[in-house]
Amino acid sequence: MSVTDASAAVTVLAGLAILAGLAGVVVPGLPALPLCWGGVLVWAIFGGAGPGGWAVFAAATLVAVTGTVVKYAWPGRNLKRTGVPTMTLLAGGLLGIIGFFVVPIVGLVLGFVGGVWAAERLRLGDSRLAWPSTKQAVKAAGLSMLVEFAACTAVAALWLAGLLVT
Repeated sequence: MSVTDASAAVTVLAGLAILAGLAGVVVPGLPALPLCWGGVLVWAIFGGAGPGGWAVFAAATLVAVTGTVVKYAWPGRNLKRTGVPTMTLLAGGLLGIIGFFVVPIVGLVLGFVGGVWAAERLRLGDSRLAWPSTKQAVKAAGLSMLVEFAACTAVAALWLAGLLVT
């Protein structure tokens, strides 16, 4: 195997990791941003891109860290403002993961919404009062996914630009 074959193999593996990271935004159990970031790291170390690869990796690290902070801070701030407790979100997340395996793909959304609604129903004692909190939690989850997808897409774009430049 020549050096160019190894570099091509590393590039393909890095690309697959980045694609898996993009899919990981909606698939539970796949860590989206760490997969994208890790793909760029592997490419920078073993892809033979030189200093340009490390510059791309530095930029990807900045985007990944910023994306992670914003992914939790922005929706979390909105939820605190509306009064949705963390335990409600944990119940929704747990039932969402269970729902994903019971009813593939659609079960994630159904389980999350059902879990949040049930937790809020128990907490507030009235189903009419549970719906506003449920809507806010769904909006926050959607915002979090959107931020993570944007960060993953930015990391992927940086990597693609690095491939073209280096």
